[in-house]
Amino acid sequence: MTEDAQQGDEAAEAWSTSELRSLSPVFGRRRVVDNTCRLYTDLAWLWPMWGDAADEYAHYCRHVAGLIEQHAEHPAGTLLDIGCGGGKNVFNLKGKFSVTGVDLSPTMLAQARDLNPESTFVHGDMRTFRLGRTFDAVLMDDALSYMSCLADFVAAFRTASAHLNPGGVLVATPDVTTETFRQNKTIATPTTRTGTRGDIDVVFVENVYDPDPADEQYETTILYLIRDHGHLRIETDHWTMGLFSLDTWRRVLHETGFEVHEGRYNVGEDEYTVFACVKTR
Repeated sequence: MTEDAQQGDEAAEAWSTSELRSLSPVFGRRRVVDNTCRLYTDLAWLWPMWGDAADEYAHYCRHVAGLIEQHAEHPAGTLLDIGCGGGKNVFNLKGKFSVTGVDLSPTMLAQARDLNPESTFVHGDMRTFRLGRTFDAVLMDDALSYMSCLADFVAAFRTASAHLNPGGVLVATPDVTTETFRQNKTIATPTTRTGTRGDIDVVFVENVYDPDPADEQYETTILYLIRDHGHLRIETDHWTMGLFSLDTWRRVLHETGFEVHEGRYNVGEDEYTVFACVKTR
């Protein structure tokens, strides 16, 4: 190594420590990033582009309907979709059930109503809402991931139990558990919307990261690469999510009044645990 190269390496090392510490107040310690949830507010117009309701959601919904039929003690005619989002699961389930959807985002509920005008949608927080009626089946999909502490997680399942008839079935699918979590997993999903005003190309880049494996949370960060008539616009999103073990799922479901049946659901190379839970009390 030449003397100039060695001096250059030493300078770079100095810059990467003391200089960066002086320039950045967060260097060397974890930076707290605020949750934004823009996909459910000002960027909700992107949601219909991220997975086709009639295609990508149909297979899972057939699986859900089959589990309900298999485990229900009585024929199921009504279903409550807790955390229904933009109504893509409702779109596929409404042919078999009379579906009511509940979600925390008014913007997503508006999309769900447009997609499913024959169904009923209600604004509510899955931890606390009470509709004053019960259903033959309840679905809780990936919206459960937003229960970022154990108390909220338990509260959501109490809500499900409170709205389910005895002998009815709750289908709950963990998006991820401590056993299946993959640190720094990143997925890029490209899509195009064709319209009279021209095409819009979007790439959804989703990254998950657990900065502290000792707690019950992980972080999801989304990059939206939006090209409108070729002009690039970059937006970001950040969410804090709950991360629980399969044993915690089993225990909480049992403690909130369910007989738990556990199975698997495969999508390509990914495998998910699906809980079909019969209300016993």
